[in-house]
Amino acid sequence: MTRRIPAHAVCLASLVTAALAAPATAQDERPAPENLAARTWFQDAKFGMFIHWGISSLLMDGEWVMEDRRIRAADYERIASSFTPTRFDATAWVALAKAAGMRYVTLITKHHDGFALFDSRVTDWDVMDRTPFRRDIVREMAEACRREGLRLFVYYSQLDWHHPDYWPRGRTGRYTGRADRGDFGRYLDFMDAQLTELFSNYGPLGGVWFDGMWDRPDAEWRLERTYRMIHGLQPGALIVPNHHQTPLPGEDVQTFEKDLPGANTAGWNTTAIGALPLETSQTINDSWGFRLHDRNHKSVSQLVRELVGAAGRNANYLLNIGPMPDGSIQPEFVERLQAVGNWMARFGASIYRTRGGPVPPRPWGVTTQRGDTVYVHVLELTDRQLALPALPGRVRSARVLIGGRTVWFADTPDGVTLTLPPRATDEIDQVIALVIERGTR
Repeated sequence: MTRRIPAHAVCLASLVTAALAAPATAQDERPAPENLAARTWFQDAKFGMFIHWGISSLLMDGEWVMEDRRIRAADYERIASSFTPTRFDATAWVALAKAAGMRYVTLITKHHDGFALFDSRVTDWDVMDRTPFRRDIVREMAEACRREGLRLFVYYSQLDWHHPDYWPRGRTGRYTGRADRGDFGRYLDFMDAQLTELFSNYGPLGGVWFDGMWDRPDAEWRLERTYRMIHGLQPGALIVPNHHQTPLPGEDVQTFEKDLPGANTAGWNTTAIGALPLETSQTINDSWGFRLHDRNHKSVSQLVRELVGAAGRNANYLLNIGPMPDGSIQPEFVERLQAVGNWMARFGASIYRTRGGPVPPRPWGVTTQRGDTVYVHVLELTDRQLALPALPGRVRSARVLIGGRTVWFADTPDGVTLTLPPRATDEIDQVIALVIERGTR
C-alpha cells in the first residue's frame, strides 16, 4: 500500500508547529477558562449520540471486521471503491439525535482501519480520494450539528491497522500483511497532522474521543505534545480518552466503555473514578458498527434506566448507533431513540444540568440534584415506603415530577421516609422532586 504526502503538507506541518508553540493549557498549568466552561457544559448536557460508521459497514460484521476476519490491508483497500452511501443525510442524523434529547454527537472520523471520513491532505486513505462518494462526512456533520445547536466531538483511533509506520504492532493488527518495519515517531507526526486538520478546518468542536492506546499501553504516545497541540488550537476542546485507565495529565473527561462508572462487567474498565467529568458509552444492540445478524436490541426501558443510572452516578450517557452501509439508520434504532426522546421531553428536568445526588446508587434507583432540588429516581421498588438517609437539608416539599402530586414524607432519626403514590405498570422511572432547605439539619 502507498501513502500520498502532497507538497502542500508542508503547510500543515507548519500549522502543527504553530499549535505546539501555543501556551500550554492543561499539562503544566490550570486549564484555560474556555476548557473549564466546556467541562461544565459537558456535565450539563448529559446525553449524546455515538456514531460508528465507515467503509467497514460494507462488510456488515462490525467495525472490527478487518481484524476479526484477518483481512490483509491490501485486500481491505478494495472495499473503499464500493462505498456509495446514497441515503446518508447528516441533517437527518442530527435531527434524530436532537429528537432523542441528545445534546452532542461523537462521530467516527478515523477508526482502527485507518480510513478517514474527512478530506485529509496527508493521506489518500480517505473518503474523498478512495471512494466514489467523494463527500466530506465530517464537514457535513459539523455543519448539521451547528445548525441544530449540538456540539460535535470527533472520535479518532490512535491505533491504526493500515498505516505502515504504526510499528511495532500491538495486541491487534497482526494479520494485515504489512511489512515488519516502520517509524512510530513518524506515525505520531501523521496522527498529529490529521488532528490538526480536524481542529483547524471544521469550526469549533466539542473535543476528541481517543481510542486505541490500549493496543500498545507501554508505548511512548507523546500525549503531552498531542494534548497541548489540541488545546492550543481550540482551548475549549475536551479530550476524552478511552484508554481504560485513571485520567492522565491534560485529559478533560473520564469515560467508561459499556459500563457505568465504578463497574467493570466488560472486563477492561478501571473501577477507579477520578475528579473529572464522567461519561459512559453503550450500544443499542450488542454491536458498535453495523452487524447484519445482531438483533439483540435493548428495550426502551433498559436504555432509559441506564441513562438515569449514569446521571445518578454523575456521568453522561453516550448511546451508539451503527448506521447501515447505505447511510440509513435501522428502524429499530429510530424507534428506540424517539421513545427515549419522548421520555426525556417529560422527565428531562431531572437529568439535564444535574449532578449525582446526595444518596449514592441503591438497588431501588438513584438520585440527581440541581440546586436545592433532589430528584429521587425510583426504578425498582415494590414497597411504597422508601427510606432515605439524611439529606443535606430538611425536606420542605415533595411531589411527583409529572403532574405535581404531593408526596407524603416524614422525618426520622436517620433521614426521611417517603410514601410513594401507586405506580403505573408501564412507568419506567417514578421521579419524586424534593425541595430541601440547606443547612437545616
